[in-house]
Amino acid sequence: MTSTVEPGAASAVEHSSCRYRARAWWGDRLVAESTAAVRAQEPGQAPALYFPRTDVRLDLLQDEGRQVTCPVKGAGELWTLDGKAPAPVPEWHAPGHGGEDDGLVDGRDAVWSFAEPAAGLEWLAGLVAFDHDRVRVELVDLVDGEEPREASIKRFPTWGDAADLIDIMDVRPAGELRYVSAIRPSHTRSVVEASQILGQAIVAAMRHTAGRRAVSAHLVMYRVADTNHPLEFDLEELSSGRTFSALLVHVSQGGRRRATVNLLLDVTAPGVVAHAAPPPPCAGPYDSEPYDMSVTGRDLRFVDAAYDNDSAAPVGPPVIDSWLRFREVPADPALHAGLLAQFTGHISIAAALRPHAGVGQDQAHRTLSMGINAIAISLHADVRADRWMRYHHHSTFAGDGMTHSECRVYTEAGELVASFTVDATLRGVAGRVLDDRTAI
Repeated sequence: MTSTVEPGAASAVEHSSCRYRARAWWGDRLVAESTAAVRAQEPGQAPALYFPRTDVRLDLLQDEGRQVTCPVKGAGELWTLDGKAPAPVPEWHAPGHGGEDDGLVDGRDAVWSFAEPAAGLEWLAGLVAFDHDRVRVELVDLVDGEEPREASIKRFPTWGDAADLIDIMDVRPAGELRYVSAIRPSHTRSVVEASQILGQAIVAAMRHTAGRRAVSAHLVMYRVADTNHPLEFDLEELSSGRTFSALLVHVSQGGRRRATVNLLLDVTAPGVVAHAAPPPPCAGPYDSEPYDMSVTGRDLRFVDAAYDNDSAAPVGPPVIDSWLRFREVPADPALHAGLLAQFTGHISIAAALRPHAGVGQDQAHRTLSMGINAIAISLHADVRADRWMRYHHHSTFAGDGMTHSECRVYTEAGELVASFTVDATLRGVAGRVLDDRTAI
């Protein structure tokens, strides 16, 4: 623990009630379970989850508590959990905790509380936290009124909630033809996803044109953006007629351009003719495997469990189907369209890697340079991000340091609501050392 304290450090620790059931596991033993956990966030640190002391199996804690003092949070106690347990993150072990060879970590000082919190942190009294790098802490993503089949498990620390993602997508006006984004700093990787920028540009364009629907958008990403700073969206109006509007959105950060999005928006009209490519057969959302991408309030499932970061995963065709749904989204068509677009950059590279043994996204930004260069999307109808959306990803080409995917989005009923293509970088990094927090 550091011996110096920045002024106002205690007041900078934010806390909020956790709306989900929280659990802590030491191996196969449940050591805490609560519906009244508290999420705490210090600037630049991973969030921590605190459990009411009454919801913790104190009988499983060894020692009487070793007295420690934290310069920010006050006087505390550290406890030890009995024996060893599998590391929650198999590919990484905290230094000094053992388990380097057997995949196990020990429980020394894995539990703590603050008997005498510092001024301004009185809310910490009576709460207990676990070292989530060694103790498996999880959230049950289910709320009152939902059926058990809606539940999924999210490993803590999470990135945040769907409401946090919606807040980022909900760009704010900042003068004539300009919008800015909210920020949510990341304690892990601080690179803004290209598809997030695409979705934000769609939201800005639909807000500017007051009710016209984005029917086509093409993003080119040419410089990395940082999650720790706001993005600026400058709209250039190319044309605006009775039915169509054409906009160019320049996306900047810190005075430097990061991306450009070309958009076409329409008032829409009744169709003269109609047809749509039918969805290829696949399992439905409740027959698919839930997947944790660290966002509560958003349910993500993969058909046949086809998505896997592991380089040792079995090979398969260059196709991945995923189901996505947000629990709650404001009644704003721009946000629903933006949220659909936000997920378009997540899976296409994985689809390109799937047929190839020994290559996976676990090598991203370490031994392989990979990232989205361009996304082109056509929105065929109004969309509802709070209903199941099926993303059908099909990689049609990989080579020359690039991948290409042709993808579609369907409703649960099989209606085609969007089509998109993704071009991405996939290159070796021989002779270079990448920083996986910032590299593309």
